[in-house]
Amino acid sequence: MSPKLKKSLRLIIPLALAVFFGWYTFSKLPLSTIIPFIKSANYWWIALGVFFGLLSHLSRAYRWKYLLEPMGYQIKLPNSVMAVFITYLANYGIPRSGEVLRAAVLTNYEDVPFEKSFGTIVAERIADLLVMLGIITMTLILEFDFIVELLQRAFQPNKLILFGSVGGLILILVFLFINRSQSKFAIKVKTFLKGLMEGMLSIFKMKHKWAFIAHTLFIWGMYVLMFYVTTFALPDLNNVSIGAILVAFISASFTIAATNGGIFVYPVAVMAAFTVFGIAKDPSFAFGWIMWSSQTIMVIIAGSLSFIYLPIYNRTK
Repeated sequence: MSPKLKKSLRLIIPLALAVFFGWYTFSKLPLSTIIPFIKSANYWWIALGVFFGLLSHLSRAYRWKYLLEPMGYQIKLPNSVMAVFITYLANYGIPRSGEVLRAAVLTNYEDVPFEKSFGTIVAERIADLLVMLGIITMTLILEFDFIVELLQRAFQPNKLILFGSVGGLILILVFLFINRSQSKFAIKVKTFLKGLMEGMLSIFKMKHKWAFIAHTLFIWGMYVLMFYVTTFALPDLNNVSIGAILVAFISASFTIAATNGGIFVYPVAVMAAFTVFGIAKDPSFAFGWIMWSSQTIMVIIAGSLSFIYLPIYNRTK
């Protein structure tokens, strides 16, 4: 498969999935059924949810400084903030492309080597993953029967073990080949991995470990809180249990990683999670669209302004 075809598939497949789910959902649940809920929503609660989302992004930008300091880089906070918003905006085009662009911003404007900057982003993702696993564990405790049933439907243990073993063996063989080879390509890969590892290990060299942990917990606390407070925008969702909210939050979070910012799929995931708990489809679907739309509008505005202002702020570079 040619590199050009791979790049095309990375763009087309997430978009195709989003369009398919959007078409399928709207064919079963017309848009006209959720418009009344959106019109009658309390927009003060929606604005509060957007505010909490904004706080999480600003905290993420500030947290990044802690990972770069051990390597001797003192970046400007405005550059970090704009890089974060550009990341989220870019991910609406091609999933996970924003992380590359975010590292490139520091390379261009703060003279941080790309592999080191990208390594710190990987370290961030590892920290975020640990918190996400904690949220999943909490949800598992609260809604044990539901989660077990969901996992049994989604996965086949035997196949997972087989694919995991084969994948692990392949990775080991590739690592051994690159480690022993002296070719130009292998040397470049080893140099890149060395810088990447330095960035990832910076989390253990930080002077402000506890501040980093506090920011990480704050970021995810804001994520959950923005989801929770927005439910008050619709009277039909005022009595939603914390277990249902966490399940819907987790389901929606996975759609953001798998598609272009969760377009079309995010509301479907929220609706699917809520309906399992006996909540009506119409308000659940409307809430999913309110959540996705409000956060998307915020990212589009902040990300677009960041794209415009970034070169102006760094005009001397």
